[in-house]
Amino acid sequence: MREVLLALLAGFLVGLLFKVLKLPLPAPPVLAGVMGVLGVYLGGLFADRIIQFFQ
Repeated sequence: MREVLLALLAGFLVGLLFKVLKLPLPAPPVLAGVMGVLGVYLGGLFADRIIQFFQ
């Protein structure tokens, strides 16, 4: 849980800094970004299951 909160805080600070400096946010559109991260996570879980299955 600590990692999640630290990641959220880091993302918040980066977003704040970019807005203050009037730079474009370094992230894809919200829904597409969330779905991309979810896809990466699920792909990693799937790969772990496949690797365990064949061992």
